[in-house]
Amino acid sequence: MCLAIPGQILNLQGDDEITRMARVSFDGIVKEISLAYVPEARTGDYVLVHAGFAIQTIDEAEAERTLKILREMGELDEETGGPGATDA
Repeated sequence: MCLAIPGQILNLQGDDEITRMARVSFDGIVKEISLAYVPEARTGDYVLVHAGFAIQTIDEAEAERTLKILREMGELDEETGGPGATDA
């Protein structure tokens, strides 16, 4: 199953909206993620990430609800530790 995982942007890398990257924390696991699809994203924002790309910005409450559900399902470790994004 493919899931989009919520994470918080720690910092931005680059100025070009198409190639801009970010270091994103997923419940303590940090990965480098493309922001090509969410050029409006800023440091501190929460984003949904799929296959190494942030695909949507979300609020903190939604991120926490989603993380809680994923933890309960046992999916969080598998998704954040698996392939799809490079380790930062």
